[in-house]
Amino acid sequence: MSGGAPIDSGLVERSRVRVVRGFSRSSPRPWGSSGAPWLYLAPALVVLGGLLAYPIYQLGLISLFHYTQAQVSGGEPTSFEGLGNYSRLFSDSQFWQVLFATVVFAAACVVCTLVVGCALAVLLTRVRAFPRLALMLAALGAWATPAITGSTVWLFLFDADFGPVNRVLGLGDHSWTYGRFSAFLLVLLEVVWCSFPFVMVTVYAGIRAVPAEVLEAASLDGASQWRIWRSVLAPMLRPILVVVTIQSVIWDFKVFTQIYVMTGGGGIAGQNLVLNVYAYQQAFASSQYSLGAAIGVVMLLILLGVTLVYLRLLRRQGEEL
Repeated sequence: MSGGAPIDSGLVERSRVRVVRGFSRSSPRPWGSSGAPWLYLAPALVVLGGLLAYPIYQLGLISLFHYTQAQVSGGEPTSFEGLGNYSRLFSDSQFWQVLFATVVFAAACVVCTLVVGCALAVLLTRVRAFPRLALMLAALGAWATPAITGSTVWLFLFDADFGPVNRVLGLGDHSWTYGRFSAFLLVLLEVVWCSFPFVMVTVYAGIRAVPAEVLEAASLDGASQWRIWRSVLAPMLRPILVVVTIQSVIWDFKVFTQIYVMTGGGGIAGQNLVLNVYAYQQAFASSQYSLGAAIGVVMLLILLGVTLVYLRLLRRQGEEL
């Protein structure tokens, strides 16, 4: 707040309700307690069951057996191990190191993506049509770029011998992928670059749906741009922010391509490993398919747990989701 009278909270709350209802509009439920809705949803549920439920079932099943290249080729019979793979996994110190690195890296990516995306979304509402169109096209171009292509381009930009970034910054032959933290930073920049357009476009659409009189009232009350965002826009856009946050957590927690390409499979001595790359190494490089499946199950449970806890906290605060 830069001065003036306080923002009219009643006006903000009424407009917030209108916006939330606009985002969650749905037709009335004329069927009552009949099974007609499930009948209409049945085709989609069958497709989702085939694409999601069955692979998850197979993943969990493989994680309970001793399943290596010998079993794949038929040289040895498959043996049931129960939770033996999980016991091996949880007793491995490298797994806990990789899990910690994955959580910290994913959290940093999510925060940076949300900050950049939201800031640019607000900027889009402040610039004229041509700069807005140019920024939109540039962002969508980054969004549409395949991960392996974007990773290769970023590697060239920061290359120790030919990269223009080192020349501009006067860093000589500095290798960004040699050190653990500099390599993670380089990958983080690439992940944010290809992820922020989703947040930017989604939040921008939400801002455009906010009644203009609310923002005008906040400006007349003397609120700064930061105060308008924090006290007006962010609360009204919370349903949208919930969606982009959960999406970002899921995407960034299971990053694979950028780490694998930019650090050469996990960095020197595995210093830049994340869970997805670690699972790939165990399953395919070491032919320990059951151990790789166990890592996949652990990742799935972590993501489900984070999502459910986040939604539960929001529901306790009375948010409409």
